[in-house]
Parts: sequence; structure tokens; C-alpha cells
Amino acid sequence: MKHLSIDIETFSSVDLKKSGLYKYVQSPDFEILLFAWSEDNRPVCVADIACGEAIPKEIISALFDPYTIKHAYNAAFEWYCLSKYFVLQHPAEWLCQWRCTKLHGLYCGYTAGLSATGEALELPQDKRKMGVGQSLIRTFCVPCKPTRTNGGRTRTLPVHEPERWQLFKEYNRQDVVTEMEIENRLSAFPVPENEQRLWELDQIINMRGVRIDSRVVDGALAVSDRVTDSLMNEAVSLTGLDNPNSVSQLLSWYENETGETLDNLRKDTVKALLSGNVADGSVRRVLQIRQELAKTSVKKYQSISEAVCKDGRVRGLLQFYGANRTGRWAGRLVQVHNLPRNYLETLSLARDLVKEQNAEALKLIYGNVPDTLSQLIRTAFIPSEGNKFIVADFSAIEARVIAWLAGETWRQEVFATHGKIYEASASQMFHVPIEKIKKGNPEYALRQKGKIAELALGYQGSVGALIQMGALEMGLREEELPEIVQRWRQSNRRIVDLWYSVEGAAVTCVKTAKPQAVKGVVFMREGDSRGNQDFLTVTLPSGRKLFYARPVLSVNQWGKDSISYMGVNQTSKKWTKLETYGGKLTENIVQAIARDCLAAAMTRLEYAGYKIVFHVHDECIIDANKDQTLDEACKIMGSPIPWASGLLLRADGFEGEYYKKE
Repeated sequence: MKHLSIDIETFSSVDLKKSGLYKYVQSPDFEILLFAWSEDNRPVCVADIACGEAIPKEIISALFDPYTIKHAYNAAFEWYCLSKYFVLQHPAEWLCQWRCTKLHGLYCGYTAGLSATGEALELPQDKRKMGVGQSLIRTFCVPCKPTRTNGGRTRTLPVHEPERWQLFKEYNRQDVVTEMEIENRLSAFPVPENEQRLWELDQIINMRGVRIDSRVVDGALAVSDRVTDSLMNEAVSLTGLDNPNSVSQLLSWYENETGETLDNLRKDTVKALLSGNVADGSVRRVLQIRQELAKTSVKKYQSISEAVCKDGRVRGLLQFYGANRTGRWAGRLVQVHNLPRNYLETLSLARDLVKEQNAEALKLIYGNVPDTLSQLIRTAFIPSEGNKFIVADFSAIEARVIAWLAGETWRQEVFATHGKIYEASASQMFHVPIEKIKKGNPEYALRQKGKIAELALGYQGSVGALIQMGALEMGLREEELPEIVQRWRQSNRRIVDLWYSVEGAAVTCVKTAKPQAVKGVVFMREGDSRGNQDFLTVTLPSGRKLFYARPVLSVNQWGKDSISYMGVNQTSKKWTKLETYGGKLTENIVQAIARDCLAAAMTRLEYAGYKIVFHVHDECIIDANKDQTLDEACKIMGSPIPWASGLLLRADGFEGEYYKKE
């Protein structure tokens, strides 16, 4: 195989970050400005397309040669842009020829971003991405505001800034240098072929996109504007403030009205005040208005509107390997992974009223209009004309995986029979027959304790995890939480053993560099001196690996050996030293196995002709024809997986004319 490393610079009047790759490329004014390439690690060349240079014929030939592998950082961008540039009718046909260096870095536990990855890999300065990139992109790749200084132009061309254009060409060339160096550094740890095929499937799903009900989106935006204006006018009338949306003004008004001082007006603060002793009257109403206006999820309608393509579909909702610790997907653009839940029993009526932009009827029937609009966001996603949605979701996938992995027999029996894990957990914890834990019996109150324990304690969580999961809001007392932790752990001894076995195996592996196995999961210390790589790897039952870069042993606060590694802090998003432990490693492993189950199910569904338009956590949304059925889709998802013998999978779902959460 030959190798062609590529980087391109482009122009489009569409905002790439807000609207996504597909709408960006489909813009009539989209064009490729620069094309940089290297054949088999040779010196990088640049074709200045904007100034009339052509891509050499032999490079075009290599581009479409199936025996030449094309490499790029975030290869989906180059693949789709070049498909448009060469007017390809079936872009998916040459996807298999592309390899994504960004995916390679994420697979090996590194961060996203060409510059950030170069820094994390500690590349020498001459191999790193140039720091002037964002400034140059703002100059040449996006429209500019017409001013008297720039002669009223709406775009900067090479002729307008010739020196910066030469710098831009060097920037384009250097990106290929950095990409190749990253690829070389990680070459000893290639992306498995199965993950490559999944990446290709991900691009197909993203390119397929999902249809949008434009009347729901337009109606929601119009109703939101009217309701927001009404609420703001009411707040002005009640407070006398110029801007009742100003935190500082509202805090001063609150202090004058109540004699009490508040530090902030965050959502949780306002919620606590309204659930407390705030008397009826202007103060309470102003806080309610503040709460209604804080429904930021309504902004997702605007995100949908900005991302929808001319054919009424939104594309590019998913990021492959977005969570690089487990390999799970992440959301993009509309962020479908954190859409608000819907509880309305009359969703169809509410949708119709929004389409009619009938704010008055919405207010009369549902009261809180922003909350109603928030609940309807999911329903803006609809199937293609003449089709239906099949929404199929794995049932309790993480609970099933951890029971299977740990060999917790009683839990596996639950999943093999009735599947009521909350009731069964309460039965085990409190030694009450499960038949008594049903509505109408006093023992039914135990189900709540079983539920919160299941949600919070599976990965070595304790009292703090119960509180964070909402135990106190559920009515449980803080003094009874330690007993819940103790009872759950006593009822799940094999899961507890799994935590400590996993931790012990990881510590021993880092300390001795000898492979360790726990329940079919293999820990190894792997390195490559040429690429200066050192990893603790975890080989999953599927054969995929999790990577922990530069692992070291340290002593934790309890005086025990613990593992630290370099990774992305989920709060700061910085590349830094992170500490881990048995429960967290178990969580990574379980979620990664659950992800691999979803990947296997998606592959089977697509092979059977079920077209996935997007997926959320463990749920597939399928744009199905009238002959395809929910039962068959669920059967496909619940089928045994060869590498997971004995894992009991089950999928449930519904068919409908719009997306929702049942």
C-alpha cells in the first residue's frame, strides 16, 4: 500500500462550528483554497488552488487509487470536501481508502485537536502545528465585514494580503508535517480494522442525517420569542428594573424586597428558593420568571435551525470516539446526547399548537411554555416522508454488563427472567421477598432505595455518590445512606471483588510490566521506544483496547499504591495527570463493553437494511420503511455476541412519527 497524507484549507460563508461540515460544504460558495500533500513521508508540497495552481495529475490519480491509503487529521472533513470538489455522486464508495489521524490519537488515549495532540505527544517544535492558524483562518476562510479600510469587500483574497497568504501556505504545509509525525509516533499501536469499519459506518450515518420538522422548529422559535418578551415585560413591571435579566440588578432588588442577601441566581439556587419558604407575591413570581427564562435547552431549536441543510435534514450529529476513555460516541451541533426528557401525555397536541404558533393555548393548557417547548425538542426529529421511526434501546445495558463481567449470579437470573433490577436489588438488600415489593404494599418504599443504590453504587460509589445522584431529593435521610451502601455491597460481593481485582491487576501490571487477567479482561504494559510511547492497556473481550498514557504508581490518601496517568480532565478539558482506582477502571471497562455491544448491534442493523439516522447512549433511532418492525430490530439488538458468551442482552422500544423518550 502507498500512503498519501493530506491537509486542505477551504472557504465557505456558512459557519462550520454552528452548522457543521455538511451544510458548510454544500454552500454554493464553498471552495478549496490550498491542498497540501506528502507521498510516503516525502517532503510536503502545496497546491495553491486559490491562485490558479492545479493539483498534479499524478496526485489526483493517487487520490482515487484504491491501493493508496489517504491520511488526514479529522479525515471526514477532507473526505467530504474532496468528494464535493471532484463532484462524486457516491462519496461513501471511497471511504474505506481513508484513515483518520484524529481517531488514531483518540484511540490511543490522547486528546482531540492537532495542536493539543502534538503538545501531549511532546513533539519537537519543528513538528508541531503553527500557532498562527486561527488568525489566518479568520482572514482567508470566512467572510469579513465590509469597512471603509478594506474597500467594502466581504472576503479577503490572497491578493489583498500577499504576505499573510504565503504564511498561510506554510501553515497548510506544516499541518501535514504534524499529522505525519503523530501517525509515525503511534504506528506501533494501530487502530483495529473493526474500529476502522465502525468509523466508516459513522460517516455514513452522519452523511445520511435526520429529517427535521421545520414547522415545529420555526413555531417553537416564534413562540419562545413572544413568551420571552411577555415574561420580561412582566418582570419589568414587578421589579421596576431596566433589565431584570441582569444578575446584579436582580440580586439588589431581591435584597431590598426581602432583607436577605444572595450570592448568585443559578438554577439550583432559584429552585431551592422556590421549594423553600418564599412567600407568594412579587418575589416568588419574579423567581418563577427567572426559572422559566433559564430554559436554555430551548436554544437547541436555534442550533437545529442553523444546522439544517437545504433538503430539510440535519447531518453530522455524532462524533466517533468522542469519549476517548471508553470509545463512546459524543454529540455535536444539537447535542442529541443531552436532550431534555419529555413527560407530557399530550405531546401530539402540544406539537400541533407549536406549529400553529398558538402561545396562548400553550399557556392555558400547559402553564410553563418554555418547559413545554423544551420537552418538545426531541419531537423536531422526524422520519423521512412515508417512513416511521423505530427507536430501540438496550435495557439496563451497564447493569447487565457488570453482572456478566463479575459473575453476580442472582443479577444474571433477574435479567434472564423478569428484569426488575430495582425491586430485585431491594429484595437482596433488605431480605424481603420480591413479590411484596409492589405498588400498594408498604414494602414498595424499598424500591426507591434499590433504585438509587443501583444508579449510584456500581462503581465503588459511597454516600457522596448517593447524594450526587439525588438521594436526598428522593426523600431519603442522610443518616440512612451509609446503611444503603453497606447493604448493597453485601448483596453484590462479586462486583465488589471485581473492583479490587481490577485495581490489583492494574497496579501489578504497572509495577512489574507483566500481563494480568481479570474475568477475560487483560492488562498489559506496552511501549514503543521509537515513538516514545508508554501505555497501560486494557484489552476488552471484543479485542479493542483502552489506553492509559504514561502510567505511574503513586501513594493515595489512604497510603495504598494507586495509578496515575496522563489524560484529559473532563472538567478543565486540559491534558494533565489523572489518578484512577478500581471502581473508576471498572466503570471504564463496563461502559466500553456496553459501547462495543452497541457497535455490534449497529453493524447488524445496518446489514439487515435498518438505516440508523442517529443514536443516543444505548438507543438507535432508525428511519424505517413500513415493512420493517420494532420486534425484528429489537431481536437484532438483543442477539448474542460471539465475544460475550453468556451476556444477556435485551432491547425494547417503540414505533412513532417523531422522536421522543418513552
